[in-house]
Amino acid sequence: MNTVADKKPRLTTSAMIASIAGEGQRVKAAPFGKALVALAAQRPDLVGMTADLGKYTDLHLFAQAYPERYFQMGMAEQLLMGAAGGMAKEGLLPFVTTYAVFGTRRAYDFIHQVIAEENLNVKMCCALPGLTTGYGPSHQATEDIAMMRGIPGLTIVDPCDALDIEQAVPQIAAHPGPVYMRLLRGNVPLVLDEYDYQFELGQAKRLVDGNEVLIISSGFMTMRALEVAQSLKADNIGVAVLHCPTIKPLDEVTVLAEVLRQPRLVVVAENHSVVGGLGEAVASSLLQNGVQPARFRLAGLPDAYLDAGALPTLHDRYGISTEALAGRIKRWLD
Repeated sequence: MNTVADKKPRLTTSAMIASIAGEGQRVKAAPFGKALVALAAQRPDLVGMTADLGKYTDLHLFAQAYPERYFQMGMAEQLLMGAAGGMAKEGLLPFVTTYAVFGTRRAYDFIHQVIAEENLNVKMCCALPGLTTGYGPSHQATEDIAMMRGIPGLTIVDPCDALDIEQAVPQIAAHPGPVYMRLLRGNVPLVLDEYDYQFELGQAKRLVDGNEVLIISSGFMTMRALEVAQSLKADNIGVAVLHCPTIKPLDEVTVLAEVLRQPRLVVVAENHSVVGGLGEAVASSLLQNGVQPARFRLAGLPDAYLDAGALPTLHDRYGISTEALAGRIKRWLD
């Protein structure tokens, strides 16, 4: 077990579903649900659909505002995706929510054959991505990006915080074709507004600069990367952070430019297995373009079935807490 975790007090089981926000951190409640309600006022073709998880994906706000455009499909994820495809073929704009494990593992064939093969305009927004729940492998979608990256023509978005989500919703709605977005729900951290940041679909953005380390990250690991950049200043270690909210298509131009700009340790940090996620996408892009960083490391989740337990403990154990990530980077630099 990570020594950082050993020094912390024993947590209660409520921490298995705790917010990823740190103590005292600024948050926004239900940014996805509120953004969808605002967008629906301008888009009468927008419908909301879920598989018995409206309350737990913040889609209940849409249901309250537009009950006639809300469809509760029950615990039947294949039916959910199939029906969403049918609605899209009739000219509607379905926003579909469920948990990421159910939306990908249970409904993969329906997404592949019904939605993606016909390039239908379905937006799949799936909660509990990666290690954002402590309820063990049955609920931890640690391989969802790897699965979805294999589907031709599917856009994949992994937002960092409430601002990312709010700005991503209208942009994925305007994008023609299927989209899979990893969803942070409930009280979502708000961090990117401090970095003059605007979400742009398909674009990576450098948030801070540094001479020793370049962290390429997505999802809430960008929040952790920014915290690591702050903490390593005390050790005179400069850390640059490149946020990649769009996993597919990857913004290869920006990634390559940042890696080539100066020799640094390159770390890809993601809330996903090291197999098939952002790290492998970046590595493939670098190799195919003849770019070989002096040092390259993956800071993702292990290729394993992860434990159940309190989220802070698990994040320490698997190296994606701020303290654990900073420690890994220091070791790699040494």
